[in-house]
Amino acid sequence: MVKITDVARHAGVSPSTVSYVLSGKRSISAATRQRVEDSIRELGYRPHAPARSLASSRSNVLALVMPLRAGIHMPVQMQFAASVATAARGYDHDVLLLTEEEGEDGLRRVAGSALADGLIVMDIQMQDPRLPLLRSLRPPAVLIGFPAEADGLTCIDLDFTATGEICVDHLARLGHRCVALLGSPPEVYARGTGFARRTAAGFTAAARRRGMASTVVPVAPGEAAARETAERLLRRHPGLSAVVVHNESALGPLLEAFQRAGMRVPEDLSVVAVCPDETAGSMAVPVSSVAIPAAEVGERSVELLMAQLAGRTVPDATLLPPRLTARASTAPHP
Repeated sequence: MVKITDVARHAGVSPSTVSYVLSGKRSISAATRQRVEDSIRELGYRPHAPARSLASSRSNVLALVMPLRAGIHMPVQMQFAASVATAARGYDHDVLLLTEEEGEDGLRRVAGSALADGLIVMDIQMQDPRLPLLRSLRPPAVLIGFPAEADGLTCIDLDFTATGEICVDHLARLGHRCVALLGSPPEVYARGTGFARRTAAGFTAAARRRGMASTVVPVAPGEAAARETAERLLRRHPGLSAVVVHNESALGPLLEAFQRAGMRVPEDLSVVAVCPDETAGSMAVPVSSVAIPAAEVGERSVELLMAQLAGRTVPDATLLPPRLTARASTAPHP
């Protein structure tokens, strides 16, 4: 079994320095901390959790606040949760998953009971009522998502504004002049959820800049809703030649609905999706897409939180640039 003295010897520091890096009790230079952390990973050192908790007055638990709200696609949410849990274990922390829609009361309960050393909060709204409390809580917090005003908060997410823009730019380069964003269910927009609103804003701004006709349409769950949406969209916009789908659960039903309406993909209709790569690649016609980087966002949110717990300064905003992968679903305008 690897001991703290083995880590100290490998990193060329004293055992107490390793202990301070682990507990965050004292400020350690960035270079020394990096050497110690590299040695911990290389040697596979795992501190004894109860001893560490007792010595540092910490719970060795991170709280993941993931309210199960209507309109949220659970398979993608669970990708974030799995990534957070995996990254937390690398720091010898467990994850307490909070799924109830408790708002501020739930945050106060966790913070006041010392159940967790810090919080990772998901499904952030543009005008999120939890923000004043999050700014004042003693345990540090990292938000996966961006509110309208992020001052005094640590936030990380895919750059959804740029995501909307890059989808439109891809279709514009292919010659398309009339595009639609088929987005999340109506209740997601009604809540003012950040990722949905920002994608729509980037999509609309890019279409306007390119001189393209555009519309944003929320898509309710279910195959019947997908059919009704596709038929209504084609009636109202006969020149439509491309769509961006930002609704993972509706992607398959929408593709089928357009094909039933006589629109071949990509001959008559080009399709871009914002979804996990595995979802895009599993369609009958593999779909051009911007990937949801759930694994990277989850891992980096834990890194940001652990850095805060160690007393290090972290950036207020971390925006991951979108990556668009072109597949068979997009083609030049006929």
